[in-house]
Amino acid sequence: MVPVAALLAGACAQSPQTAPPGLAPEVAQHFDAGWAQRAWWDDGLAEVATYEAERVIYNKPRQFEYTLITVKEDFNRQFNVKTDDYQRPDLFPVMKVNEFCRIPTDNYPYHFLTSLFFPREQPTALHKLTTSSQEWCGTTFKAVQAGSTGYQLTYNSYWDGQGEGTRPLPGAMLFEDALPYTLRSLRFDQPGAFNVPICELQQTSKATPPVLYQARVQVEASAQELAQPAWQVTVQLDSAKTNTYWFAKAYPNLLLRQQTWDGRTLNLKSVRRYAYWQH
Repeated sequence: MVPVAALLAGACAQSPQTAPPGLAPEVAQHFDAGWAQRAWWDDGLAEVATYEAERVIYNKPRQFEYTLITVKEDFNRQFNVKTDDYQRPDLFPVMKVNEFCRIPTDNYPYHFLTSLFFPREQPTALHKLTTSSQEWCGTTFKAVQAGSTGYQLTYNSYWDGQGEGTRPLPGAMLFEDALPYTLRSLRFDQPGAFNVPICELQQTSKATPPVLYQARVQVEASAQELAQPAWQVTVQLDSAKTNTYWFAKAYPNLLLRQQTWDGRTLNLKSVRRYAYWQH
């Protein structure tokens, strides 16, 4: 039997946690790599934002509440999850973003939970993604893990023709699921436009090969009347698909509103900071 200490030593002797190739320099310059490094996130609390939401399911708009949780955590490299032992030598800080909703339909509810993790110092570099859907027809689970040459997508779906498997994804791209977090780190003081690859939304019950868009991102001051001054970020996924996001001008640049090409809308209802895991 190998002692635990030896295992930990071996983990620490390995190279740092693998990460896919970063964004091209001409794209990365539009983001603030230090956005999540501020002391704002060091108080041990989570930002819990609740939205009035709408999404089309079975060709009908459904109204529900959507929760976005953003919090700093410490991962350990051995298990690549939040640590319970803060004395381990293999810890590294991440930002976790949980996206949860329960959507009522005529016959049964849909449940979605997506968890995204980013190195604290790299708000554009997805480290890990898990997403699952549950409804009365079945469960689908997908996981995306970063690697040195790109990402590995693992899936298990109840849909015929999909089943279970893995497929590689390129690195140097953003994820549509992560845009409510990643776009908060834009250098809003330097509005403009740029092109960036974006992987389509994974918070679905399907596990078909994802579409990789060559998107156009436009940043400008919002002309809409919102509860507070806001930046408007338009993401043109392709010629027929446009998403728009509104972020508060004041740090931490909270997502105030979202409208997407497929009918997913979010409007901020409330936000608070607290340790939601305590009972």
